[in-house]
Amino acid sequence: MKKNTSPFYNEMTAPDGNIRPIYQRYDDWLRHHDSAALERKGREAELLFRRLGITFAVYGEADGAERLIPFDVVPRIFGGEEWRRLETGIKQRVRALNAFLHDIYHDQEILKSGVIEPEQVLGNAMYRPEMQGIDLPNQVYAHIAGIDIVRVAENDFYVLEDNLRTPSGVSYMLENRKTMMRLFPELFAQHQVAPVEHYPLMLLDTLRESAPPGVEHPVIVVLTPGAYNSAYFEHAFIASQMGVELVEGQDLFVQNQRVYMHTTEGPQQVHVIYRRVDDDFIDPEVFRADSMLGVPGLISAYRAGHVSLANGVGTGVADDKSTYLFVPDMIRFYLGETPILSNVPTYRLGLKDDLAYVLEHLDELVVKEVQGSGGYGMLVGPASTSSEIAAYRARILDDPHNFIAQPTLALSACPTLVEAGIAPRHVDLRPFVLSGKEIRMVPGGLTRVALKESSLVVNSSQGGGTKDTWVLED
Repeated sequence: MKKNTSPFYNEMTAPDGNIRPIYQRYDDWLRHHDSAALERKGREAELLFRRLGITFAVYGEADGAERLIPFDVVPRIFGGEEWRRLETGIKQRVRALNAFLHDIYHDQEILKSGVIEPEQVLGNAMYRPEMQGIDLPNQVYAHIAGIDIVRVAENDFYVLEDNLRTPSGVSYMLENRKTMMRLFPELFAQHQVAPVEHYPLMLLDTLRESAPPGVEHPVIVVLTPGAYNSAYFEHAFIASQMGVELVEGQDLFVQNQRVYMHTTEGPQQVHVIYRRVDDDFIDPEVFRADSMLGVPGLISAYRAGHVSLANGVGTGVADDKSTYLFVPDMIRFYLGETPILSNVPTYRLGLKDDLAYVLEHLDELVVKEVQGSGGYGMLVGPASTSSEIAAYRARILDDPHNFIAQPTLALSACPTLVEAGIAPRHVDLRPFVLSGKEIRMVPGGLTRVALKESSLVVNSSQGGGTKDTWVLED
């Protein structure tokens, strides 16, 4: 029995070399299958993904080529009990975030109480004064949330960030499961894996519940920026799975503060828009006048209560990485509860003492832009050269308020198929949370994996891959 001497928590193998109970059946199966057989399955999965057109574009790439996100055929496994604890903490967090968004666009009690300084919200670039006083169905702003979770020990999970604007990746969660069931039916016969394929129906129910009051049979559409968007496959996939129309801005128009869709049978009123277009581009009459992606007059119809948007306009102020620091305070303030999931300790570089500490320890920390995403614009100190650190230091000094810093976490590792065979690689998890009249989640989420040895960056744009996430039913 080989001991596990890694300083990182290995989700499959304990330090004494024993296989953890939730992986025991999978390990028994794995002992009868060599790496070559798994590699053949991996190539088969790649062919399936390519045929389906499951690709994404990397912004800034010169050739603009579409890529496949690498898929690892070794699943990540959670036990039912540990998942329920995690699920409870995630739902608690999303309830508090929606309460915060409703509050800041209404009475602003959390600002008046001094729990959060007003400038943190009212001076935030993502705060939308146009939303002030708008009453949304169910008081829900973030109908679809992607909460990024990392693990550092057996029962020690942290929230890395909250994605409340247009969180992506759910199509990969669904297609990963479908592919695994096709490639390894015998594994599913041996394991009671909780299903995820009902997510599109759950999303459809959530969107229906979010319709304007009095609308019994809402017409729902998915609004995409178009085929050149990096997540276009997902937009089309979700619309198809829900059985609703995929539209672009030019397919919609506003008349008498109501939104209509052009159809071959004439205009049809639209009641709910699952929008994958950012705030700035959603309505050229209110935000960016040069936007060709949105719908002129949409905000007027929204303010009048004749159409619902999911997610709501203005949610970005709550997933700003500097606002993230205050989510535990939101949970205490709005819910009167102790946070179940902890934040990663975070330094605000707009604070003098935090800035001084971070500048002296850049080689030890991860530094991020407060509105950054996708792994772009960040510094991973331990993996950076002295010249890269010096260049980033200059960026920080130019605008300290635009950055936060966190310690380099010892992310847990999962068995992963790499060129050398099965080896541990670092992972995170993005569960998807749906908020309508109730909060819903499927058991699992999108596991992202850093395929490069020792890398802690799991983003697909930075060379990461994905795994199927199994939650074992009791």
